[in-house]
Order: sequence, then C-alpha cells, then structure tokens
Amino acid sequence: MRIDAGAPHSAHVIVLGNEKGGSGKSTTAMHIIVALLKAGQRVASIDTDSRQRSLTRYIENRRRWARRTGLALELPNHFAVPPSDGSTDSVSEIEGREFTTFAETIAKVEHGHDFVVVDTPGANSYLMRLSHSMADTLVTPINDSFIDFDVLGRVDAETFEVTEVSHYAQLVQETRRQRRLADNGTTDWVVVRNRLSILDSRNKRNVSRGLNELALKLGFRLAEGISERVIFREFFPMGLSALDTLDEKTLGSEPTLSHVSARREIRELLAGLRLPIDERCKRRAQARRIWQENSQRPLEALDILAE
Repeated sequence: MRIDAGAPHSAHVIVLGNEKGGSGKSTTAMHIIVALLKAGQRVASIDTDSRQRSLTRYIENRRRWARRTGLALELPNHFAVPPSDGSTDSVSEIEGREFTTFAETIAKVEHGHDFVVVDTPGANSYLMRLSHSMADTLVTPINDSFIDFDVLGRVDAETFEVTEVSHYAQLVQETRRQRRLADNGTTDWVVVRNRLSILDSRNKRNVSRGLNELALKLGFRLAEGISERVIFREFFPMGLSALDTLDEKTLGSEPTLSHVSARREIRELLAGLRLPIDERCKRRAQARRIWQENSQRPLEALDILAE
C-alpha cells in the first residue's frame, strides 16, 4: 500500500519496473534523472535493488568522473535501500524492516523534491511490489522481442494474437488497484520499447501488434526508448548520459553521429513520458546554461528574466 497516504505528497514518483533483468531499467532511469536535473527539477533517486545496485554504481561513476575531469555533472540526491540482514527471521519480520527503511527514505525526500525516481530489481520482491504501489508514473522498459514480451502476455504461435496476461502484468494490475484503494490515485503506466531495430522486420511488426493489443487490454501507453547502440553501454563507466555535453573532454574521444542519434532518442522518450515538469524551473535552468556558456551577465538578472 502507499506509504502514509494521508500526508501531503509533493514529489512525483517515477518507478522503473520489469520482472525481468537486462531490459535497460537502470540506463533508462539514469537518463530520466539527468533530463529532469537539466530541466531544473529537484530530483531524488532510490535504488531498491540491493543485490545488483546498478543505478547506485551508475551514479557513483558519474560522481567520480566529475571529480576526475572537473566537469559540472548534475547529480541527484541518491539513496540505496540496504538488504535485510535477518536471514533467520520470518518473512513478515524481514518485510517489516524493509517497509520501515523504505518509508524512512521516502519521508526524507518526498516533500523536498519535485521528482523521486525509483529503480527496482528484476524479480518479484516485497520492495519491488511496494515501489510499484507508490508509482505516479510506472516505466516498464522491455527489449523488442517475444522473450521480453512474455512478462506482459503470451501470444498464439501462429496468429500472434494475445492469449493470456502474464505474471508481471498481473502484478501491476494489483498494485494499481492498491493505489486506488489507498489514496484514490492513478498510475500512468508507460511501456518503453528498448533495443528497437532500426530496420523493419516481421518480428518487430508482430511485437508491435501484440503490444498494441495489450495496451488496450491493460491500460498502458507505449513509447520508443533506446536502440541497440554500443554507446549506451560505454556511458556507464563514466556515469554519463546522452544528454550531457559530449565532447573530447567529457568522453575522452570525439563524439560520433551515434551520440547525436542517442540524444534524439532520449529526448523523444522523455517527451513520450509526459512528466509534469515545472516550466518555470525549466526556463531558469536554461537561463543558467546560457549564462555559463555564452554570457558574462549576472546570473540573478537571467533568473529574473527566466521567470
């Protein structure tokens, strides 16, 4: 259920979820975080995957690269939920501690930030379900194949028509129901198609057909995400994103056309998510960037103009 549903809630909670690993959750989460920070939003991030900690390592890499290069890389206020150490305790006792830890983390950030981005493990766990029940926007990245499609639904091998709703989709349906009961809130569910092939193919068309059918049945929206590009994997050790200033100082090498294409993909993804970004903060952030890059005018004057 939603934590302290009666309390005022200022932050918009974005949850990255998929009950399958390797779908690009952490990469997508990092790009959402950086995009929001660059738009002048106050962003907190929470990593509930205590085993993999991919988002935590991504942010640590970004912090180290900023120190090494002297770059002013935006960073969120980050928290990693530690694993429960009570291996001999009952399930209810372990879940109780996890709930308390997560609730305390949320309490620290929900009223002082515009967005909270939560990365979840690729497995059905208590913290994963708890995170989903809190989502204002749920982002589910899936690779563009029927192997990944299977977490949402199953299809007929001959007609490719959807025959059954799968385990993860059922989990989301239940957590959305819990959210409505807790505070009458709704969750905007967006399924993001990652590793899309640039070329058209029969598989791509069949997956698209199945997803469109499921979208009507389950009530989610579709967005295109990250293509199969090596550069997204190359960003991780430096903690970079496609939205950062990509030059020889930042990357250690000259940017390529693939970097430009990656940035366009991320911008289109962010537009598809339709997040409630505060436009005044966005204009103020843009004014700061103009001042830093091109102008010697006082920052305060540009802040006033941005309002």
